[in-house]
Amino acid sequence: MSTLDTAMGSVDDIPTRSLFASSVPLAILDHFRIPYRVDDGLPRDGIEELRVPGGDRVLLWKADPTAEPIAISVRGVDRETRLTLFARVLNDSVVESLLVGRGGTWQRARMLTSADGTQCGSIWRDENGSVFLPFDPDEVVLTYWSERYLSVAAGGRIRRIRRALMLGYYRARPLLPRPVQIWLRRQFARIQARSAFPCWPVETSLHDFFELILAILADIAGGPVPCIAPWPNGHTWALVLTHDVEQADGVNAVGAVLELERARGVRSAWNFVPKRYFVDPDRVAELTADGFEVGVHGVYHDGRDLESFATWQERLPVAHDAADRWGAVGFRSAALHRDWDWMRLLNFDYDSSYPDTDPFEPQHGGCCTWLPFFNGDLVELPLTLVHDHTLFVILRRQDETAWVEKAEFLRARGGLALLDTHPDYLIDERILGAYAAFLDHFAGDESAWRALPREVSSWWRRRAASSLEYDGRTWRVVGPAAAEARIELSEVTW
Repeated sequence: MSTLDTAMGSVDDIPTRSLFASSVPLAILDHFRIPYRVDDGLPRDGIEELRVPGGDRVLLWKADPTAEPIAISVRGVDRETRLTLFARVLNDSVVESLLVGRGGTWQRARMLTSADGTQCGSIWRDENGSVFLPFDPDEVVLTYWSERYLSVAAGGRIRRIRRALMLGYYRARPLLPRPVQIWLRRQFARIQARSAFPCWPVETSLHDFFELILAILADIAGGPVPCIAPWPNGHTWALVLTHDVEQADGVNAVGAVLELERARGVRSAWNFVPKRYFVDPDRVAELTADGFEVGVHGVYHDGRDLESFATWQERLPVAHDAADRWGAVGFRSAALHRDWDWMRLLNFDYDSSYPDTDPFEPQHGGCCTWLPFFNGDLVELPLTLVHDHTLFVILRRQDETAWVEKAEFLRARGGLALLDTHPDYLIDERILGAYAAFLDHFAGDESAWRALPREVSSWWRRRAASSLEYDGRTWRVVGPAAAEARIELSEVTW
């Protein structure tokens, strides 16, 4: 009988059980909706703990509260793939002294190396299968989602210089002819392309880390770990179409894109700028009545909405007023400018200002995930397919190949393929043709959930409000997502 079977007990036991008990809440378990409870009665000797009640294996972790986060490398589940993490790490000598009091024979199971290749710590494992992490796993995840890794990967000084250059560019942009703007962006793109982390067009480190932690949890449980699948109603990935309307010319070009989408039976979200051009209420009403979505795209589209906290506070009421008039629940900032803490002030259901990885935007970086996540009470829907402007104007690609290849990758990994195009650029027949070809490529794929952003956000909230319970025989979903959710089992071991 496995540890999991022992922990669940017999069918005569209490009918609903959590798989794990943890000394603290864990964002990773919440993210995947893995059944657990916080148990204040677990030992608290400065080391956090997660265990299967009644089991003899335990996951322990502790970060170094006095250290600065560093970039570390560790081998993944397959022992070949190297993933990059950012965390405050306890060195081996400190860990050894901590583990003495735990008993058992502990050995190094994975070596952690710093950027220069030297060993900076280890993941430990004892003879019974218990595991010790010399860092906080939630810190790793939140450092990615919030992009705080950038201050480690690039250095604080370099990041401040880049931000100053970005703000300077947007202040000067109104004075520059359009061809000069494009020339400057292309020159800067050559430098941006050299960015070592996150990789583009795909950065897998965070999801490789998820896989490693889930494998450790399966080992601790002694059997498969259940979670609520990311997508509803049997779909295995999601395809979401959005458009940012930047200028008045873009407003005039909306019709051609709508005609193309209607002919293919697809729906999309249209994000308008409240203070840059006139937004016809009749156009908004037409879009929403026809099953499309309308969202708010910044305030002025001048690159200065997030220039300072005072400016952000001053402009937010304008965005909220537009949302009320348009019936909008979603926000995307102009030029994807963002700040983890400031975005929490958005009085919207969701935000979609974070790319998963993008070195070519003025604010480079990315949240490194292809799944939605929460920033406080705000649902974040990451942009996972490169902008049309970046692809065709800056990088001068000729067709939809880059979109298709990334979407194929996301389909294989069960992710969110979220595309942002602009009618301002889709007036180019070549770019519009590439967009049509991309839609046609996935037209017959029934595994895709073709949803509006607001539908994805609503689902993610229902999923987060639901949980898994054991009824004595099997796991079942309870809560608002019960009728549409699917249970997945993580069986990979490390």
